[in-house]
Amino acid sequence: MGLAVKPTFDLDTRHGLPADLRELLLRYPRDVWTGHRNLGPTARFWLQRHDMFRELGGALDEALGQQREQVIDLGQFRVWFVPRLNFFLTQLDEHHRIEDTHYFPVFQLADARLAHGFDLLEGDHEVIHRDLQAVAETAGRFLQETNLAGGKPGDTARRASEAYSDASERLLRRLVRHQEDEEDLIIPMILDRSEPGLGI
Repeated sequence: MGLAVKPTFDLDTRHGLPADLRELLLRYPRDVWTGHRNLGPTARFWLQRHDMFRELGGALDEALGQQREQVIDLGQFRVWFVPRLNFFLTQLDEHHRIEDTHYFPVFQLADARLAHGFDLLEGDHEVIHRDLQAVAETAGRFLQETNLAGGKPGDTARRASEAYSDASERLLRRLVRHQEDEEDLIIPMILDRSEPGLGI
């Protein structure tokens, strides 16, 4: 007789929400979300923000790859990259703070059975916040070192680039998992109760 596999809540190892948080998702799977009458303006805007973070994160990653392969020069890269990275980091941090302080408390009160799901998501936010700080710090070093090196791939600049790449990859991987789980918990709840019914 084998040992039962204990569910994990760790952002790096989980493969979706625990079973007890997926009951509404079984009733409202993703393929019914778009056309559902209860998918209101707040939910649509929120999903659009998630899509924007995914797309911009992917674009930043692609731009870094082009710079490292010297497809674009450092000057062009910096002009495009710096404002978009700053926007990505500040907007994502603000998005999570609004969720933690405004939306999650409303959802927790609406259904006590799902309340621990929002504790899970808030825990994700703490992990991702540390990732945001690591990305900001490593990006700053990377840009400084490549600037000092005149854009040439010296050892110090290369190490700084690799440190940023590692931090960014970790953030984006965790963010994708977190956003999917967050959507799988919240959107079915909205479809079940409606936005006015939840008070959002």
